[in-house]
Order: sequence, then structure tokens, then C-alpha cells
Amino acid sequence: MSRHVITVPLMSRRDIGVRWAVVSDSALSRRVIARYRAAMPRWEQGSKERLLQAAMELFEEQGFDDTTAVQIAKRARVTTRTFFRYFSDKQEVLFAEENVLHTTLVEEIRQAANVAEPLQLVTQILAQFNWEGLASRDSLRRREAMIASTPYLRERELIKQHEMAEGFSNALQEHGIDPEAAGLAAHVGAHVFRTAYRQWVEGDDNDDLASMTGNVLSCLAAIVPANQSSARRKISTRTAPEKRVSKSAKTARPSHPADRRVKQR
Repeated sequence: MSRHVITVPLMSRRDIGVRWAVVSDSALSRRVIARYRAAMPRWEQGSKERLLQAAMELFEEQGFDDTTAVQIAKRARVTTRTFFRYFSDKQEVLFAEENVLHTTLVEEIRQAANVAEPLQLVTQILAQFNWEGLASRDSLRRREAMIASTPYLRERELIKQHEMAEGFSNALQEHGIDPEAAGLAAHVGAHVFRTAYRQWVEGDDNDDLASMTGNVLSCLAAIVPANQSSARRKISTRTAPEKRVSKSAKTARPSHPADRRVKQR
């Protein structure tokens, strides 16, 4: 029997590194290589999608805290190194599209032709985005549930939302909108949309996100005073600066009749 030595990379039991094995039989060599290639597909070929699916399955099966990056890679049949090519940590699996999404939506505001009503512009751009193009409604629903059930995922979600609202504000300011008004429109608009988005995700598949966003805006309008000029007058009255009094006037004593008689003499 002919003997030759080859080296092939094998994943360890814990799937956390690479070992080198020595194989002497040619038939066995071919079987080992074939098994290795079958178990470890090339990372370029749909690995990201498999990782996303594997991560969500494991999060739901055993909980987010008890799932590791190694387990996700193993379930997706890729190396741990491949996992970290796509994601910095397991939390980022749930926020994989945030950077691209941020850039796309902010650019939409930059390219907007009419910014006369910045609040409506922000909510309209968010509501008209093709969210189901990112994932199915069911996947979006499962993602929301996972984030809602994990405190530090909620924290990261709030940070991402704040960063996006700040991007909207900067884009509105580039159109010449006052910074205070731009910031208010961006943050309020983002919150209005998030309220509608949660209702949409949890609702029926036939629900329309744009219509639901319009309903939330109507609710906001209902709690804002109808007579805006009157409201502004009230605010200006409440915040009007007090009349300044000079220090000499504050320290001056009222004149006494006896003092006036001395002056007359």
C-alpha cells in the first residue's frame, strides 16, 4: 500500500481553532477531505444568510445570553473566523443592516426636493422604505421580540435610533433648516415612526405601514394645541424676562420727611 502524508485543516470539537491532522491512507485522505469540504462550505457562498438564520434559531431555542458566536458558526456550517468576517459580536447579528440602512435613509433626506414640512418628510421617508425587502414580516417580528426581551439589546437599539435621528437632523440642516427645528423634527419623526412600526410588525400582514404612520401623526396633532399662535403667545408670556432693576434702585432707602426738611434748610 502506497503511503503518503497530507495535511488538512480540521475544526476542533469546540469549533474554536484549527488542528492539523496527518493521514496515511489515500482512500481515507479523500474521504476526510470530502467530509471537510461538505461540512465547511466556502464562506463567500451565502454564509451571511446562513449565519443570520442560525443565530435567530439558536437565540429562540436557548436564549440570547446562552448562545455563543462559536455555536452560531457551527450551526451555519462555517468557521468561527468566517463569523467574525461579518459580525463584530453576536449582538451585531441583529443589527447587520443598520449601517447601510442609515446611509440610505439619510441620503433620501439629503436628496429631498421639498423640506417645507420636515416632520412629515422624516416620517414619510421612513414609512415608504421597503422594510420587507430586508427580511420577511415574520423575521422582523421575531427580531423585535428578541430585542424587546433583552435589556442590552434594547440599549443598543436606542443608540442606533439616536444615531439615525442625528443623521436626519444634520441632513435637514444642510437644507437650511434651523438646527433646533431640524433636531426636533428628526427625533420626533423617528419616534412617531417607531410607534407605527411596532404596531405594523405586531399586526396583520395586510396592514399598511404608511397608513399606520399617518394615524400616529394624527394622534400627535390631536394633542398639540390647534391655535399655535395662541400657544406661542402663552409661552412668550411665561418666559418673558423680568424687568431688570439696577443695584442702586434695590439698595436705595425710601426718603423720610425729616430728610426732606433738612434739604430745604
